[in-house]
Amino acid sequence: MEQKIVLITVISNFIIWIYLLIFRGKFWLADQRLLPTSETEIENIEYWPSVSVIIPARNEAKLLRKTLNSLLNQHYPGNLKIILVDDHSRDNTSIVARCTAQQGNNCTKLEVISGADLPNGWTGKLWAINQGINYAKQQTPDPDYFLLNDADIEHFSTNIRQLVVKAEQENLALASLMVKLQCETLAEELMIPAFVFFFQKLYPFRWVNNPQKSTAAAAGGCILIRKQVLDEVGGIEVIKNALIDDCALAKAVKQKSTNKKIWLGLTSETKSLRSYPDLVSIWNMVARTAFTQLNYSPFLLVVTVIGMKLVYLVPSLGIILGVIFGWWQVVAIALLARLLMFLAYLPIVRFYQLSPIYAMGLPTIALIYILITIDSAWRHWRGRGGYWKGRVYPS
Repeated sequence: MEQKIVLITVISNFIIWIYLLIFRGKFWLADQRLLPTSETEIENIEYWPSVSVIIPARNEAKLLRKTLNSLLNQHYPGNLKIILVDDHSRDNTSIVARCTAQQGNNCTKLEVISGADLPNGWTGKLWAINQGINYAKQQTPDPDYFLLNDADIEHFSTNIRQLVVKAEQENLALASLMVKLQCETLAEELMIPAFVFFFQKLYPFRWVNNPQKSTAAAAGGCILIRKQVLDEVGGIEVIKNALIDDCALAKAVKQKSTNKKIWLGLTSETKSLRSYPDLVSIWNMVARTAFTQLNYSPFLLVVTVIGMKLVYLVPSLGIILGVIFGWWQVVAIALLARLLMFLAYLPIVRFYQLSPIYAMGLPTIALIYILITIDSAWRHWRGRGGYWKGRVYPS
């Protein structure tokens, strides 16, 4: 009887992995990427739209010299303005930003404004972005696009140009890049590729990029959005209290805009310089919004925990039990499921230029993410679920 139950469980797991690889938008291929623009594509742009880059910055002095320079030195033929909103930083964020622009003779490209006090009902980042957008609208020329950009992002020299070309040629309402996250410490090598893998599984990029599908997502570090589209959906105010603001904005565009074409892809050239040196820092980063992703639902929490255990832990458990009790049919099917899991995880491991050995560790990594999700719910119930940069945001 026990063997039959275990056999049915591992068969179910094998079927789940067949579904994930074939029918879940081929998310695991990690093939949605921003490609270099050709000279012909550049020549076909008759008018280069004006772009206002909005950077919400709170205590970012350490990274700004490098990240801000990457924006100030963009090879973009059109009008490019950078607006940095200092969100009550306790370090020298504003001073570093101004000095960086002065040292590169780029003072005319950068405006640094001080953020107003945070009103009720807003998250700090979105309130800063909203102020930057309102400031940009008062400038000349009026921006055609906003690039919503995190302060830790280092862009390659033609990134904005490539994003604008893609948006113009494909008539996109919104284009977003999942930038390459820092992956240098052992904790980052173990956890960061899995973070991107789980995000792709939750929001298959091919489905996001299909205007006929309702799936909507974006990556908040780098979002190019048309000013007209942002105005049409009601501005940043419509998502003012969203902790997962990038996906909330993409959802608003797909639901409320007449132009529902959005695009999300990977890039290996534009990078986040935000480091997560140990497991604790990564744990805190994920725990901040994991339960938010489940709409604070205890039912969805239970379903998610059970589902992740069934998907990621059953093959290893089946192999162990099968070997112990001599259930070789169980072992064979569990090994096949384990192979499919390895193949699914391998592309993102290669994207981060890691050894294929890391792809074997997904079950253990998934177990850690299960524990983080449970901890995220526990933090929420204790009133600490939305803690970020010295602020706690209620659900």
